[in-house]
Amino acid sequence: MRMKSLLTELYRNKSLYSMTLPGLALIFLFSYLPLFGLLVAFKEFNFRDGIWGSPWIHPFYGNFRFLFSTGSSAMRATFNTLYLNTLFILFGILFQVGIALLFNELAGKYFKKVTQSLMFLPYFISWIVVGVIAYNLFSEDTGVINNTLKSLGASPFHWFTTAWVWPIILVLFSIWKATGYGMVLYLASLTGVDPSYYEAAKIDGATKWQQTRYISLPFLMPTIVTLTLLQVGRIMNADFGMFYAIVGENAAIYRTADVIDTFIFRSLRLNGDIGMASAAGFYQSIISFAIIMLCNKLARRLNEDSSLF
Repeated sequence: MRMKSLLTELYRNKSLYSMTLPGLALIFLFSYLPLFGLLVAFKEFNFRDGIWGSPWIHPFYGNFRFLFSTGSSAMRATFNTLYLNTLFILFGILFQVGIALLFNELAGKYFKKVTQSLMFLPYFISWIVVGVIAYNLFSEDTGVINNTLKSLGASPFHWFTTAWVWPIILVLFSIWKATGYGMVLYLASLTGVDPSYYEAAKIDGATKWQQTRYISLPFLMPTIVTLTLLQVGRIMNADFGMFYAIVGENAAIYRTADVIDTFIFRSLRLNGDIGMASAAGFYQSIISFAIIMLCNKLARRLNEDSSLF
């Protein structure tokens, strides 16, 4: 009976469902079809025999051993990945929501559009360009910041050998680059709020802060939770372009700025083992899956409508 009702629904709205086919095809090709590649994590892969012909590795966890046989490096990279991505998510939400709320209060239409465009612009700048900007800002000899310090009579700071400052620097670059994009998403949600709510609040004497707290933020909360859960799903996947362009091969700051993606890149560049690369990807996926399931369960307890499933 359910199958019959499903077919009836598909036939009744066939024109609408047909519009989803390109998106479904992309998801199938780039999200589901590559899942067969997870087999490589448990095989002694070689290009001659391919995925199906390559022999199974013994013991089955053989390709995973390199993640834990490198001493504390893999665990350090795992911690840094989780720690930095958590900072990116938290500060990203704070700035994106905050700026969206500020833009929602702007009255000047022309000024609002120009400012939105300027804030959105960094999102399109390549991480390679951002890496060049970072070098020109923090270079010990020619950097803008150190030259400014010298002109003020202060000693130059050794940015590229001081590990503790790099989480702060990376968070600042992440905020600068991603805030405009996230702000647009939250601002789009705010435009859907019925103006009569604000008018009624003004009549009752509500201040701007009270309007924000009791009207804007509750309307934004489902969007905040959904976007946060989507980001949490990739919390074990660092932005390789960001870290390789800004941090690069600078071993002096690996203690706080080395992540799983750059660690695996360096490891595989030495041995070229595809099985190990697949094992590392599987390792990232399992941890991300566990974290997003936990976060989704917590979100469902707080508000069932805000959870992903």
